[in-house]
Amino acid sequence: MNPYQKKRRWKLFLLIFAIVIGAASVVYTNFFVKKMEREEATQFLLWVKVAEQRMLMYDNEQLTDVFETIKKNNKMDVIITKTDGSIYLWDGLDTTKTFYPDNKAKQYDSLYFEKQLRKMKDQHKPAKMKGIDDEPLIAYYKDSSMLTQLRFFPYIQLGVIALFLLTAYVGFSAARRAEQDQVWVGMAKETAHQLGTPISSLMAWTELIKTRFNAEDDPLVGEMENDIQRLEIIADRFSKIGSKPLLEDHVVFVVINNFMNYFKVRASEKINFQITGDTQVRAMLSIPLFDWVIENLLKNAVNAIDNDGTITVNIIENLTKEEVFIDVTDTGRGIQRSKFDTVFQPGYTTRKRGWGLGLSLTKRIVENYHSGQIFVKESELGKGTTFRIILKSSITYEPTTNTRISPLG
Repeated sequence: MNPYQKKRRWKLFLLIFAIVIGAASVVYTNFFVKKMEREEATQFLLWVKVAEQRMLMYDNEQLTDVFETIKKNNKMDVIITKTDGSIYLWDGLDTTKTFYPDNKAKQYDSLYFEKQLRKMKDQHKPAKMKGIDDEPLIAYYKDSSMLTQLRFFPYIQLGVIALFLLTAYVGFSAARRAEQDQVWVGMAKETAHQLGTPISSLMAWTELIKTRFNAEDDPLVGEMENDIQRLEIIADRFSKIGSKPLLEDHVVFVVINNFMNYFKVRASEKINFQITGDTQVRAMLSIPLFDWVIENLLKNAVNAIDNDGTITVNIIENLTKEEVFIDVTDTGRGIQRSKFDTVFQPGYTTRKRGWGLGLSLTKRIVENYHSGQIFVKESELGKGTTFRIILKSSITYEPTTNTRISPLG
């Protein structure tokens, strides 16, 4: 199994596990919420019965003490209304406010009590009771502050846990990315160092062959020198990984065309190479590294074509954003949409002997060293794939300010 498939399965498993824990927390908290709701409903009915008896026996001091004791242990807000809906009494609300205009000792705020009454009506069913002289009354109550807080507690808890996990994920991802960068740099520089000795030896051998066998004009020796020069370029590429490369202004079409001429003679004759589009647009490039990008994309396209096919590089200039689009299209096997991002991950490959590093290096070179973007623009199984590179154009355009209309005739 591909390591990234394993990684994706582990992420899915951990996500499901987190969802189960969160759901269990919500269910468990809701169980206590329902239990508290029942207890508060029982307390409310007890309060209503005692209040009703107190009104019927208001001159009984012993019953008054019982009511006051229940009132102190009751944390609920209660409003009693008449049958016409007007507020008769209340308990547990803001003690600095009053519903009666003639009470000068407190702030008159009828809207506050009406708002609280509407909230109580929305939350619970009322209880009927009798007041003085058997006057029919209706009692309402709302959830206590503790019950209200308990309702929202699991969601706040889940939010805090999610924020913590997100922060930890970002932190660990950044640390892992930094560690991977160090590994990339170390491997690249060691590879460049190891290539130095055999390249120097090959250069000496070609000079010896030309001298001993008088092969100055031999085309085979010329091709050997081209390949040795290519090895020098590859070693130079690896040595540049980890250090900021020197970017220079180049015509994109010329750079890609020069490398394609080198590459296509070393590919299958059944594959047709084409380069189209804008021939003048320029961008800031590091030739050794950018050639590596094009080489990896062309190799990837060649490997995707089973027999014969076409590889096209199309260069487009986006005048609006001052960008350069480079589309590399092949007529190969295509890529599943679910793999559009996976193909750039280190180690991902569809070949038995592949290392899965080419596209990963390509992405790093484009994004880290050229401040650009690369992605799979489109792909269809059995028909081909298009990779798009976006670079910043080194040509700036000034908007036209001349709006004068020339006379006719």
